[in-house]
Amino acid sequence: MLQYKVFQEGIHTQPGHIPVLAQAEPKPTIDFSKWGDISKKPISSLRKKIGQKMTSSWTTVPHVTQFDTADITELMELRKAFNQKLEKKGIKLTVTVFALKAAVEALKKFPLFNASFDEANGDMIYKNYYHIGVAVDTDNGLIVPVIKDVDKKDIVTLSEELNILADKARKRQIGLEDLQGGTFTISNLGGLGVSHFTPIINTPEVAIMALSAGRLEPVVINKKIEPRMILPIGISYDHRIIDGADGARFTRELVAHLEKPSVSL
Repeated sequence: MLQYKVFQEGIHTQPGHIPVLAQAEPKPTIDFSKWGDISKKPISSLRKKIGQKMTSSWTTVPHVTQFDTADITELMELRKAFNQKLEKKGIKLTVTVFALKAAVEALKKFPLFNASFDEANGDMIYKNYYHIGVAVDTDNGLIVPVIKDVDKKDIVTLSEELNILADKARKRQIGLEDLQGGTFTISNLGGLGVSHFTPIINTPEVAIMALSAGRLEPVVINKKIEPRMILPIGISYDHRIIDGADGARFTRELVAHLEKPSVSL
């Protein structure tokens, strides 16, 4: 575990003061070649920045992750119908696009999850816009391009924009403006067959959504067993400002919009 020093100055004279975490002492270099053959590869600057950002978020923000499942059988049927209509245009909608719309509806009802915490002044900054980041796996590391004004765009536009940004990210052609201004983030590892995971908050945001792999499961409906597509989700949030009950309500709101998507072409 990383060891951090806490600066004591002013803690007792400033009510509500949040201690500043100092950088960990450098770890001593270990000569692993003593035990066998090794090879070395420098860490990229991007990987270093990712590591610093994740370490800062994990060590300064108390994380809680709320797990749930959504029955997305209707969503998948709607997706299939939409994709058949869009096939000639070369457009293929993904679950992530529907999750973008579901997230906006939940964020509108629970604006605290779309906010940021101004630690210096002790204020909550509520944002009246919905810019959602989508984590993209690239050969160079994790990059989170931000789709602006998700609430004002239809699912086809969102799909096209997401594909463009993801492609730019993988080709390292993404601009700084495309990576800034996010209010909430979605990380989808379903394509890799992941069952559950706990995402780290992309500060200064206060919450992030994890999508895992959907699976057909037997579900009892009206006393009959039916095969249903069940999607595991997780919501990590900043427990300094979001209580567990609000986390549960927000998660259930997300589930409701995933199970009954109110979208059209």
